[in-house]
Amino acid sequence: MNNLCKEGRVNNAHDILNLVIDIGERPDVITFSSLIDGYCLVGKMEEACRVLDTMVSVGIEPNVITYNTLVNGYCRSGRIDDGLILFREMLGNRIKPTTATYDVVLDGLFRAQRSVSAKNMFREMIESGTTVEISTYSIVLAGLCRNNCTDEAIVLFHKLGAMNMKFDITILNIMINAMYKVRRREEAKDLLAAISASGLVPNASTYGIMIDNLLKEGSVQEAENMFSSMEKSGCSPSSRLLNNIIRSLLEKGEIVKAGFYMSKVDGKIISFEASTISLLMRLFSSKGVYREDIKLLPAKYHFFGGVG
Repeated sequence: MNNLCKEGRVNNAHDILNLVIDIGERPDVITFSSLIDGYCLVGKMEEACRVLDTMVSVGIEPNVITYNTLVNGYCRSGRIDDGLILFREMLGNRIKPTTATYDVVLDGLFRAQRSVSAKNMFREMIESGTTVEISTYSIVLAGLCRNNCTDEAIVLFHKLGAMNMKFDITILNIMINAMYKVRRREEAKDLLAAISASGLVPNASTYGIMIDNLLKEGSVQEAENMFSSMEKSGCSPSSRLLNNIIRSLLEKGEIVKAGFYMSKVDGKIISFEASTISLLMRLFSSKGVYREDIKLLPAKYHFFGGVG
């Protein structure tokens, strides 16, 4: 049944469950939870709840995994209020939430721009004695930054540092971006240096964050140097990052440099975004401000200016 659910064949899995019940067998909590998870994965929350009702009707008590699955399903589908109702029901049934439960709810609250509710939930988690893991701190720090509470994120980050917490690359990436957001450029660079000093390795996200922010502040040469470091490290740039670089350089009139990055677009893994195409057409068309510079781009892109 579990394999059927993972393959998206939830209806087949449900038919098997009904057959098992019809012949007088009593499926266990794992079987029911697997089917609930299957429905959650395809976004069919009403069906998932009906399985929960069936589960209770045959005398099987849902456990923390069952509730975690449902809460996660609701939060992932944007139905955070339903997720919170289920979370409170879980507490009412004396089932202690795990770190994973709180992580799901916190992430859902922050994504729904309910920073006050998320902060209250985080406080509740700490007071309950539930273990706060690195995954939780990543969610809270990212959520605070996303909801324009960057200063609070920085304060929390420094508190964690004073507790000698060992940060992972995800948290350092979040905080590098946060430092740039509040124009604490030198602190962002210090955090970048701290990655290697901590025995960690910058990943594609690290390089992308640095390049995006360097371009925003007009540090084109530094951004290019960072891109070179990225390629030397073996990290592949995302389509989004390359499009950002190309647009930024074009807007600054750096046509030759933009052409260098355009040559890396292969149309399969990396392709132009609509906004990049629109910008190219506006700049290089017969009435565009850079129409005379179209030949500075790779030959295959000369059609933007009507040049064969």
